[in-house]
Amino acid sequence: ARRLRLVAQGRRASVEVSGASGALLVSSRLDREELCGKSAPCELRLEVLLERPLRVFHVQLEVTDINDNAPIFPAARRNLSIAELTTMPGSRFPLEGATDADIGANAQLSYTLSPSEYFKIEEENSKSRTTSLFLILRKPLDRETMPVHRLLLTATDGGRPSLTGTMELVISVLDVNDNAPQFNQSVYNVVLLENATQGTLVARVNATDSDTGIYGELVYEIDTTIPPSAGDLFSIDANSGEIRLTGALDFETVSLYELHIKGTDKGTPPLSGHCKLVLEVLDVNDNAPEVWVTSLSVPVPEDASVGTVVALLSVSDRDSGENGRVRCWVWPASPFGLEATFAGSYSLVLREALDRERVSEYEVEVRAEDGGAPALRASRGLRVPVSDVNDNAPAFAQAVYTVLARENNAAGAELARLWARDPDEAGNGRVSYSVWDGGVSGGGGAAGSYVSVDAESGRLWALQPLDYEELQVLQFEVRAVDAGEPPLSGNATVQLFVLDENDNAPALLPPAGSAPEAGAVVVAKIRAVDADSGYNAWLRYELWEPRGKGPFRVGLYSGEVSTARALDEADGPRQRLLIVVRDHGEPARSATATLSVSLLEAAEAALAAGSSSSSLSRSAAGAELGPGAASAATNVWLVVAICAVSSLFLLAVVLYGASRWAPRAAVLSGPGPTTLVCASEVGSWSYSQRHSRSLHGIFILDGPNVPGFGVGFDYPYGCLQVSNVL
Repeated sequence: ARRLRLVAQGRRASVEVSGASGALLVSSRLDREELCGKSAPCELRLEVLLERPLRVFHVQLEVTDINDNAPIFPAARRNLSIAELTTMPGSRFPLEGATDADIGANAQLSYTLSPSEYFKIEEENSKSRTTSLFLILRKPLDRETMPVHRLLLTATDGGRPSLTGTMELVISVLDVNDNAPQFNQSVYNVVLLENATQGTLVARVNATDSDTGIYGELVYEIDTTIPPSAGDLFSIDANSGEIRLTGALDFETVSLYELHIKGTDKGTPPLSGHCKLVLEVLDVNDNAPEVWVTSLSVPVPEDASVGTVVALLSVSDRDSGENGRVRCWVWPASPFGLEATFAGSYSLVLREALDRERVSEYEVEVRAEDGGAPALRASRGLRVPVSDVNDNAPAFAQAVYTVLARENNAAGAELARLWARDPDEAGNGRVSYSVWDGGVSGGGGAAGSYVSVDAESGRLWALQPLDYEELQVLQFEVRAVDAGEPPLSGNATVQLFVLDENDNAPALLPPAGSAPEAGAVVVAKIRAVDADSGYNAWLRYELWEPRGKGPFRVGLYSGEVSTARALDEADGPRQRLLIVVRDHGEPARSATATLSVSLLEAAEAALAAGSSSSSLSRSAAGAELGPGAASAATNVWLVVAICAVSSLFLLAVVLYGASRWAPRAAVLSGPGPTTLVCASEVGSWSYSQRHSRSLHGIFILDGPNVPGFGVGFDYPYGCLQVSNVL
């Protein structure tokens, strides 16, 4: 009824007064820290106002503290930075302590630090009302061992039960350049083919530095290179540590490289770490075999024995393994071969007998092939000349030479050229010719008096004019001797046939007596011989005077003078006949005979039988001129001539057969006009015309065709037409 109410002074009252009962009630939770903070005691001053009647009562309400506030640090985390190593043990680092809103014992704080061998917490009471809190370093820090230390600082108040507050201490250890860079490998082993191209990545080295910042920033470089000449062969990236190839590798020059790599940090002073890179170069087949001739013994004599060493060779390949294993052989395979003496050395030896006349020089190629894939090859050419030895005697083109020479030739005239081949060379093949005076056939005298041969050219020439009537066939030997040591020689037989020239006129023989014949009366027989042969000795008889229709005629080839008609007194008592005897030579030669014929009565004919002139009776009886003994002598000579002709014919057949089987060669000096070679010119019937009055017949060429001749004999002369020069 008095209308009681509470009036707070300054702060909102957390209490109220009951108007009904007057009880002082807590209207909201009392928070001493909110109401009073750290003030103590915490007293609330209230005024109770009564309006009826108005009256004021002063009430002082003390709020006592309970431990309802935990200690609170200024921050949940505190970051500290402490340098490693340089910060000495005992160093103190101040910390802000925690606060507790409570007061009194509830606000009395104690601190604890999580276990750490490096740090401890220490409180220091000073004269001030506050307590100082320090973090104490117990031993030096090592950032590389523990770069960050995380500690928990706990503040505990004195309430019951006590409340706590915590703060995390994050201690970063500051780095100093106390660690050298360390490579992750002390030795890097790398294998690379020698044909690796420029820019190929060899390896990537990596080093670490436990320090941080610039102390941990590294610079790479190649410190040294083994061998030193390979300094320009590699490069390294200073930042990444990549090592690349900047040149060409060559296994045959250097097969193993050592690179010493240095990593340096940027500290002051800088610290360095080292490692080694070992690069093994693998061989590739990039080198062909090489062949050298260390010794060459040429020329090789053609009589060198099998097994003779011609050359010494050295073969090598700069590659290794199969790439450097070389196989050698010689091409062509004969007549030389290779023999291995020791590794990489070979001998070129003779495997077959040599013949300089067959092959005078050999082009030999020594070939080599390595075992690489693909294989590489090389070759070396050798020129091996063969030197001559005198192992070949001079050999004439044919064993028998038939030479035809016309008589009356000039002294010094060339008859033929002989040639002997000697396949040897130089002095061994230089041939000299000479006439071997082994006798003369067909005539008298030594061959050396008729012919001579030029020692160098083999030219056969006549020393004097030849006379067919003295010498028809001259057979001798020509010897060819080389200039070797010892000299070798060869022989050839030369058959020199002298061809007849018409150099003899017919010669009349003494007259012979006449014999009666049936029909016409043979008055006389003119006999003549010609020392020539063949056409030159073939005679014909012509009645020169008187001409016309006289009572006489003469046989063209028989020389018989006979009556051509019956005689009468008109013919006169005496007839004078001029008979011309001609040969068939060119030009023809002739002789004349004068025959005086007396016409007698039959009774007178007997008285005139012994007269040297011929007489004829009117009864047509006649006789040959001359004695009968002359006819008998002529028959004897005819028999001798036939025998001689037969012998010479047999000799000609033998010589022809030998010439058929002997090598053919030219024996005349050159081609010429068509020549008539009569039988007598080659000796077959050379005596027939000289020692008989006539020889006529039909001749047939028997046997195969003879090269260089016509197909048959010319009838009736028995002459062979030569259409080509032999």
